[in-house]
Amino acid sequence: MAGSIPDLTAELRTGTGKGAARQARRDGMVPGVVYGGGEDPIAINIPFNVLFKRLKQGRFLSTLFNLKVEGQDDVRVICRNVQRDVVKDLPTHLDLMRLRRTSKVKLFIHVEFEGEDTCPGIRKGGVLTVVRPEVELEVTAADIPESIVADISTLEVGDTLTISNITLPEGAKVTIDRDFVIANISAPSGLRSSENEEGDDAGEEAGEEGGEE
Repeated sequence: MAGSIPDLTAELRTGTGKGAARQARRDGMVPGVVYGGGEDPIAINIPFNVLFKRLKQGRFLSTLFNLKVEGQDDVRVICRNVQRDVVKDLPTHLDLMRLRRTSKVKLFIHVEFEGEDTCPGIRKGGVLTVVRPEVELEVTAADIPESIVADISTLEVGDTLTISNITLPEGAKVTIDRDFVIANISAPSGLRSSENEEGDDAGEEAGEEGGEE
């Protein structure tokens, strides 16, 4: 199970309303609210630079964080909304939702590939082409896997691995309702080139024959 949930450090915001929020922004902070989980909402501030860096990393709205606020117990949260300045497109406010251990949450989970050393397709010169390095799963907050394992040890050149070939952690559910591709073993580049050349030659020959009278 996940042991590396990233920390998100914030501080309590004194005062509420637009005035306190504007002051926070002047101080280089982004105001926010933490709600849900059967507890009262709390007002927080997060350093602008910290939040901006997290946003640039991507998938902010689907990443589970361990929220650390001085004087408060650590709590798992997920962002439900980031408001942005309509002109500068910079974050101006965010809403974080507390999660209970039994809460369901959708997250992108890393795919770990095993069996490359013994994969017959790779041993013959094939190339592992990863189509989805991450898969969105619905999981409980208490049982978030660090990764899901894709075994490619038996794949030949031309074989495809789909999500149905992967054993998901207990309680996890795929959010896409179809059997999508995770990876495949492509033919060696030299073989692909020769096949393309043969196809071109065959096309030329057919053209020449069609032109004869």
